[in-house]
Amino acid sequence: MHQPTPPSTTADNRRLRDGPPWPSSTEGGPAQPRGRAPRAAPARPVPPGRGRVGGLPPTHTALICVALPGLAISTEHGQLTGQGLEGFYRAGRRLLARCQVRVAGREPLAVQARMTGADSARFVGTLRASPTAGPDPDVVVERIRHADGTERITLRNCALHALRLPLETALGTDLADLSAIASGTPGPELPASVHDSGLRWTTPTGNASVTADPPPADALASAGLLRWEFELPPGATASVELRVRPDGAGPLRAVGRAATSPLAPARVTGDDPRVSRLLRTSIDDLQALLLRDPAHPSDSYLAAGAPWRCGLAPADALAAARMTLPLGTRLAAGTLRTLARTQLRGPGPRAGMIPGPRRDAGAHLPPGCTGTEATLLFPVLLAEARRWGLPEQETRELLPAAERCLTWLRTTAGERTYLCDPQPGGPARAETQAHAHRAALLGADLLDACDRPGGAGLRQWAAELREAFRTDFWVEDRGGGRPAAALTPDGRPLTHLCSTAVHLLDTGLLGAGQRAVGLLDRVQTEQLARLLGGPAMDSGWGLRGLGAKEAGHSPFGHRSGAVRVQETALAVAGLAAAGYEKEAGGLLRGLLAAAEHFGHRLPEMFAGEQRAEGSAPLPHPAACRPAATAAAAGVLLLTSLAGIRPDAPAGTVTLRPVHSAPLGELGLTGLRVAGAPFSVRVSRLGLAMVEEAADGLQLGV
Repeated sequence: MHQPTPPSTTADNRRLRDGPPWPSSTEGGPAQPRGRAPRAAPARPVPPGRGRVGGLPPTHTALICVALPGLAISTEHGQLTGQGLEGFYRAGRRLLARCQVRVAGREPLAVQARMTGADSARFVGTLRASPTAGPDPDVVVERIRHADGTERITLRNCALHALRLPLETALGTDLADLSAIASGTPGPELPASVHDSGLRWTTPTGNASVTADPPPADALASAGLLRWEFELPPGATASVELRVRPDGAGPLRAVGRAATSPLAPARVTGDDPRVSRLLRTSIDDLQALLLRDPAHPSDSYLAAGAPWRCGLAPADALAAARMTLPLGTRLAAGTLRTLARTQLRGPGPRAGMIPGPRRDAGAHLPPGCTGTEATLLFPVLLAEARRWGLPEQETRELLPAAERCLTWLRTTAGERTYLCDPQPGGPARAETQAHAHRAALLGADLLDACDRPGGAGLRQWAAELREAFRTDFWVEDRGGGRPAAALTPDGRPLTHLCSTAVHLLDTGLLGAGQRAVGLLDRVQTEQLARLLGGPAMDSGWGLRGLGAKEAGHSPFGHRSGAVRVQETALAVAGLAAAGYEKEAGGLLRGLLAAAEHFGHRLPEMFAGEQRAEGSAPLPHPAACRPAATAAAAGVLLLTSLAGIRPDAPAGTVTLRPVHSAPLGELGLTGLRVAGAPFSVRVSRLGLAMVEEAADGLQLGV
């Protein structure tokens, strides 16, 4: 690297020269904005920007580098102009909004922008510095931007003669919170002062600085400019590195980049080359979204997604941890311990609940309570993590919190057949009954295994729920019937067909590789599979949130027609486990095709437009990307093809592969079962074979 030419001015030049239509209150705790992290979360989440004219700033074309609590959000041009969401962030605050590069007085022409990892992006531009250069550029400008707040700018001389290249960066910031930016009220750009080898901005509530290596030849605070001059021989390069940090803060240490990451670096090979990129990108995004409980730094969990939900969302964190159990149980344990510390204690009707914000449910239903979902997911994740190999000591330490969740379930349901959501007086949602039924069965199994009372009562309640559900929630029609989405408080069924029905297929894992019994009988399950695989629900890219023929359907409606990646993955896994491989394979291939269009970084949702020859999936402008549940869905999609069903306490693992092998041969390596590496291969004939496993782990039947 060539150093800049010596400053031709004195040191005096370095002096200072001049959101959802429904409320988002938290069920079971104090009100909080959408995605608000509990006290343990170190990142600032963002409410849905209700005051902004035109809605949230769009994210669908942004390149979002993530290594929480750091973010770097850019457009494809690479220049940070301070518009929209552009900038470097740490813990929800924009440290630098503007970083515009000029070489020889001109902005480079952008020729390429691409993600090089979950936490980095590369931008390449060109320009002609010589008047006689002809049509070919003679300078290449490369910018490598990282979520940790660093950017390296490299100039390359492609001319046949030496070039004198002045380089300047125009910097500025508003030090705004992401929530203010989302609502369109970030505030004015702040005045800068010269500081160390760069610039500094200060407010009463915080400050930030940019330092440069090598130091600039000139720093102009009034214009926010840093300047260098380089003399480059033919073929030579020169680089400048900028570091953006809050004053006094050290380098960003992202949880997912530590050697102690809780996620195993699994890999996949196979006939379909897309599977390798999908799993690699999914795991990279999960690593980037990891956060640590600051009061208990050994416990990590997943933020819901970037850029809008960079804090802890309990239901999303539990769901993502459950889908990533094939990568080990440490993430599940950290998530469970973190949420156990937020659990509401008695007395009172909400004792035992995991608090969470309300969530929009579309046009047909009022907002649901994510706290209800999280409370029911807690014992399920603990029970299944134990099957995957969570040590018995950790299981028993978390058992009291799971018992409190189950006590809340039985107390809240009381003498009623169904669990209402939200309580009291809300509708009885089909997916809530599925969550409650699964929690009761897996919770009873967990209590029995740990010699705790209560299992029999939970099984009895689940049996009564199951018997009533198969009658009350099934709506007969000329097409063969369908499950109701909910029962209103007066008992009327709401018959719209929506993707939340996939939760009826997700029954949970018991011992000896057995799945728990579901709320639907065999005939009803077959009819649901037919509906999910039909054109009204399957867009060709994934499962619509609301059927295309239903009133209120909108391809962009985030609960009324958009494809939600998590629910599509749950449908694939549930249909495959129930034996409906044709429908599972169709949804799988559609979502895999969509992933290819999104660079294998799936967003949390995208438009439910019908797939056609030569078309591409339409992004949703407000979707998080990456999102924890979407990234975890990539893990679930591929591991469900092998049908891995471990029972670590019994020392067995059962394989129930998808016999139709919709993606051909598939090999998964580096998974974790019973605390040890696990590898499995599925042949083109749909036969599975274990290639690596813990000593003593037996293949079940």
